[in-house]
Amino acid sequence: MTTWPLRPEPLTRDAFAPFGEVIEASDAVRHFTINGGNTERYHDLARIDPGEGGRVILSIFRGQPRSLPFRVGMMERHPLGSQAFVPMSGRPYLVVVAPAGPAPDARDLRCFVARGDQGVNYATGVWHHPLLALGAVCDFLVVDRSGSAPNCDEVQLEVAGLIDVF
Repeated sequence: MTTWPLRPEPLTRDAFAPFGEVIEASDAVRHFTINGGNTERYHDLARIDPGEGGRVILSIFRGQPRSLPFRVGMMERHPLGSQAFVPMSGRPYLVVVAPAGPAPDARDLRCFVARGDQGVNYATGVWHHPLLALGAVCDFLVVDRSGSAPNCDEVQLEVAGLIDVF
C-alpha cells in the first residue's frame, strides 16, 4: 500500500478548531474561582452533542500503545454526535483527524501530538483515527452518544497516512 507522510504538529486550540475543541486548563478559556477560593473552574470546554434521540454517556477506553512508524489505513466518524477523549494516564498521545464530509483520503489527514493534560472533542461527523496511545497502556475518559441509531462509520483509505518517528 502506498503511503502519504503525516507530520505530527502540536495540539493547539486554533489548529484543532476545524475538528472540534481542545479540552485543557488554560488561560485561553473562561475560568474562575469557586468553592470558597479553593478551586479554579475551567468552564464549558467542549460542545457535547448527543444528537437527536441520543443521550450523553461516560466511559473509560483503555488504549494499547501504538508503535512508530504507524500506518493510518482507516478512519471513522460519528455522524450523530460528538465524541470527547480526556487522558487519564498523563501521557502524550496522537490525534489524527480529517474534516467532516465525504470519506477522506490521506492528503486530508492532519496529525496532532496531544500532551497528557490535553483532551479533544471531535465535532459531529469529523473523521478521526481510533486511539493512538504512545509508550504504554493509557486510559481515557470518553464522553459520547448512546442511542438506538448506529453512530459509527468506518472507511479504509486507498493510500495510507504514515506517521514516522518524531
